[in-house]
Amino acid sequence: MLSLLMSGSALAQAADAPRDRVELDEVVVTADRKNTFSADYVQAGAFRDARVIETPLTVAVIPKDLLTAQQALSVLDAVRNTAGVSQSQINSVIYSNLSIRGIPVDNTTNYRLNGVLPIINFIDMPMENKDRVEVLKGAAGLYYGFATPSGVVNLVTSRPVSGDLTNLNLFGNIHGGAGAHIDASRSWGDMGLRINAAIANLETGVKRTEGERKFVSGAFDWKPNEKFLLQLDAEYINKEVTEPTEFALPAPVNGVIVLPPLQSASKNLGAAWLLAEGYEYNLMARARYNFSPAWSASFSAGESYLDRTRRYSSFFGYDLTTGDGTVGIGLFPDNTYRAVIYRGDLAGAFRTGPIKHELLIGAADYTRKSVITAAVRSRFAQNLHNPVVIPEQPTPRGTVLTTSKVKDVGVYIFERATYNEWLQLTVGYRKTDYSDKSPTTSYEASPGSLSYGLLIKPRSWISVYGNYVEGLESGGIVPQIAVNAGQIMPAAVSEQTEFGIKWEPKRGLLLTAAYFDISRASSYLNSANVFVQDGQASYKGLELSAAGELTRELSISVSAVSLEAKQTSGAATVVGKRIENTAEFSGSIFAEYRAPFLDGLRLSAGLFYVGDRAVNATNNAFVGDYTTLDLGASYQTELFDKPVTFRVYGENVTGVKYWAATGSSLAAQGLPRSVKFSISTSF
Repeated sequence: MLSLLMSGSALAQAADAPRDRVELDEVVVTADRKNTFSADYVQAGAFRDARVIETPLTVAVIPKDLLTAQQALSVLDAVRNTAGVSQSQINSVIYSNLSIRGIPVDNTTNYRLNGVLPIINFIDMPMENKDRVEVLKGAAGLYYGFATPSGVVNLVTSRPVSGDLTNLNLFGNIHGGAGAHIDASRSWGDMGLRINAAIANLETGVKRTEGERKFVSGAFDWKPNEKFLLQLDAEYINKEVTEPTEFALPAPVNGVIVLPPLQSASKNLGAAWLLAEGYEYNLMARARYNFSPAWSASFSAGESYLDRTRRYSSFFGYDLTTGDGTVGIGLFPDNTYRAVIYRGDLAGAFRTGPIKHELLIGAADYTRKSVITAAVRSRFAQNLHNPVVIPEQPTPRGTVLTTSKVKDVGVYIFERATYNEWLQLTVGYRKTDYSDKSPTTSYEASPGSLSYGLLIKPRSWISVYGNYVEGLESGGIVPQIAVNAGQIMPAAVSEQTEFGIKWEPKRGLLLTAAYFDISRASSYLNSANVFVQDGQASYKGLELSAAGELTRELSISVSAVSLEAKQTSGAATVVGKRIENTAEFSGSIFAEYRAPFLDGLRLSAGLFYVGDRAVNATNNAFVGDYTTLDLGASYQTELFDKPVTFRVYGENVTGVKYWAATGSSLAAQGLPRSVKFSISTSF
């Protein structure tokens, strides 16, 4: 199915047109290479539908084949193969809160559906209806406006296919979790519809936890002629799951925090009724019209809405000898978020002598309204060594703590000029009117942001690039763990410089290396428990990756990042300190082997390493590094003349105990080892 919206195909393909004619060649994105761990094209940002090797940015694409091999059920499952991407949020089950290059990914702006809609990522996004996950690293202010310079995570939905398709998948895990997923596609002439739906109970292996999730989605395509394409997307997600109790670390003594020992990964100091529950719907329409082979216009509109109640708990004030301590509980009823976006683009291609120009002009209007309720808090005695049952507490109706309305209106222009197909210059500028208002505070700004880059491609299989990108970053609302909860922090501008090389030694295998240097305003919880925006933070590092097929039988996904993230200015207590929850080194290697001795058999294995990380801005302690091992296998055969695939995938099979995430003097353990299995068929 033809890709739409951004007509970034102009940016990707016009260079291949004859010298006397420049066209907007439409890229068949869903016809990107299948049965592979790599991809040729990217759909996120201003380089939409461009070849990955021709984009002067770091882009990681996690295709369907890799998602399936690891039986990915969340965004975190999908992107853990990507260099510099790690878990950020102090929870391990309710949603995938990430950091990229040490910078937290904003859950209200940095997650996009089909490159456009800013989805509210406070509930796990389903992976079953996604064709790929893309990670566009670094600042992306030109196209996306105010978003942290960590990067953009783009979820691309599966489109209708020609003919009829029905897939059924039954899945579960060794802890008792089980579910079913159906994927059906139908076409009628120039129209197609694809429906996905799943329901499952959730069991993580952690004691006194339970939950369930369900979703349904639809993707509709209509292409009545060669000039016009309409695409509609809708998904409804519902999830509730117990959030295990985390550790609030003790106060430092002589500048040092003594960490509690790692517990059994199945231990939970909370109760099964401490549920995080919510529902979300995402709606989007996209239309494109081709005026001529060289010019097209597109328009999109979408809405994302989330209603969530969270029952959060932490264990603090404990004596490690006796185990006596306190569980603090915060009930956050009915927090709501609504994001609405309208976007229009004009894309075209033309030539001036030997230079080919690909031009993009656009505007976007984004509004987000948030209603944050006050926490209802209680405390209960608990023992680390012999946990007791915590009595269930009623969840009252929410009392509004604060409301917020964010308005981000921007216009932008972007050009890529290519000389003789080997030299490429990109330049773009965005002007933004931004406001963030609440009943007590208000912030307004009208910044401009510039980006430019140079890419040299001496051969079709290699490119070298450099770029400078200015990012626009919202300050956001102060979390309720701080004494100034609900305050709106001022927005800021970030700067990024990056140099890299991309090499495709053979078809289907892409190697990349990139050096990046990002400067941004620093925000953290200080020693007085006040959330402050203070000084500047610097993130410098080197990333390496390899993805694709080494041989016909062996696919790999390898990543590594060396990161120096530190506070460069601000309070004396934090200057020169490592940014909390950032590892100086992390990496992964995953491989799948298609066994030649038994047709249909695939074997896989992966190693995932994360280095030690500071627990707070003043670096009073560091949680240790860890390495986990995954093993998997799948077998495809036929039963009753129908294709059937059996899959089994073990996560952390050696049962390593580790701290999954930390920050603000909080820490949460990783989940127990698990084995996932599934049976799928088509009919």
